[in-house]
Amino acid sequence: MASTQTKKKQRLVIAGGGTAGWMAAAAFTRLLGKEVDVTLIESSEIGTVGVGEATIPTLVFFHKLLKINEQEFMAQTNATFKLGINFENWKDLEHAYLHAFGVTGKDCWAAGFQHFWMRGLKEGLATDFGDYCLERKAAEANKFAHLPNNGLNYAYHIDATRYAGFLRNLAEKEGLRRIDSTIKEVTTREPDGFITALTLASGEVIEGDFFVDCTGFKGLLIEKALHTGYEDWSHWLPCDSAVAVQTESVGEPIPYTRCIAHEAGWQWRIPLQNRVGNGMVFCSNYFSDDEVIEKLLNNVEGKPLNDPRVIHFRTGKRRKQWNRNCLALGLASGFLEPLESTSIHLIQQGIVRFLRMFPTAGIVQEDIDEFNRQADFDIEHIRDFIILHYHVTNRTDSPFWRHCRQMDIPASLRHRIDLFKKTGRVFREGSELFDDSWQQVMIGQGLMPQSYHPIVDTMSRQELETLLNSIKQGIEKTVAKLPPHQDYITRFCG
Repeated sequence: MASTQTKKKQRLVIAGGGTAGWMAAAAFTRLLGKEVDVTLIESSEIGTVGVGEATIPTLVFFHKLLKINEQEFMAQTNATFKLGINFENWKDLEHAYLHAFGVTGKDCWAAGFQHFWMRGLKEGLATDFGDYCLERKAAEANKFAHLPNNGLNYAYHIDATRYAGFLRNLAEKEGLRRIDSTIKEVTTREPDGFITALTLASGEVIEGDFFVDCTGFKGLLIEKALHTGYEDWSHWLPCDSAVAVQTESVGEPIPYTRCIAHEAGWQWRIPLQNRVGNGMVFCSNYFSDDEVIEKLLNNVEGKPLNDPRVIHFRTGKRRKQWNRNCLALGLASGFLEPLESTSIHLIQQGIVRFLRMFPTAGIVQEDIDEFNRQADFDIEHIRDFIILHYHVTNRTDSPFWRHCRQMDIPASLRHRIDLFKKTGRVFREGSELFDDSWQQVMIGQGLMPQSYHPIVDTMSRQELETLLNSIKQGIEKTVAKLPPHQDYITRFCG
């Protein structure tokens, strides 16, 4: 009789909790199941940054992957729906545009909708670019509903602390072991430098086969133990600080995030079911912490629910997100300011990419290299998109905005801007996150193409007018039938 050999489980050790740690824990326990033993170490004495409460539509996919019940998730995290981000005072003072999650208009095989819109604008047939996007019009009307066939692209505003607790509950039901302690020592082995164990404050030693660093900015494993290195992007993204505070709600939640530019950065307002998340991102060359705290408290609506918290950061990324047998997620892997709500998306991308390349038969250097190549591509693309908001502006009213207009930018972004300015063209490369968003933000920031694709001129004026009107009228009819955002949340979440 043949003997059956028990397959040894991989021991995954997650250092740190917060959003990153618990997203990883929930994914590993739910999707890898009995292949792994997962241990998470976090200290209740160490607070998490936990201010990021806005997300993008990719989180909907992540939740479907983990078979998360949307109503339960929204009820437990006081979530609201999000259809986009309203940018106020970015192009000019007193100017606003809404970057929505949907597709604007209808493309043809040769040219994007913006080319048809450009000719329509020239001939007096077209209105504002955003009038041809369902998500934008629904957001402006403060309406929301789930539509058939994912007809309305959406994300969430969430309480990040409650979200971590929600995911913790899921992971612990799947058998995750949580240890409440601080990490005192990281042990590596000769000659390959792999991490073998973490020694805790209690003296307990936790051994593992693979380690996930979710220890925040300090990067206890990826940086302090493995000396991975950091690529600094503060010359392109000069904001280096933020202040966050929560306030009471003074009205019904709107289905979009507000990003309001100020003299040296911007302010966010994120509506949850029970409160509003507020904060200011700023450059410390122009404001002190105390000045920004005062400025923020003078700008919030509703009574503050906690003392303002100051966070200092350095934009950039680790030179490797996966180094030896350690994967960095969240703030440990790098930081891009939350202007386009991409922080949770990058955590999710790191988790899903790791699962696709999971080292079942041992760690392979080629997997590590490919993982890091893809991770660099993702974060550099998002970096360029965020820089775009600062660089393409008419604002010259403060030293900060004059610097942003005149600063050098990455060659990859320069190419995109020049291509759009001269031809109106936008091309999506590989698995880039943003697609239609580029047109929305470039036009919103005041960058108008000098020409449009000649295929547009094969349409008669009447055909073009019919096309533009049919898109607008279809959107108006759909929006008219949608319920108010608050009414839908009340019904959906109970």
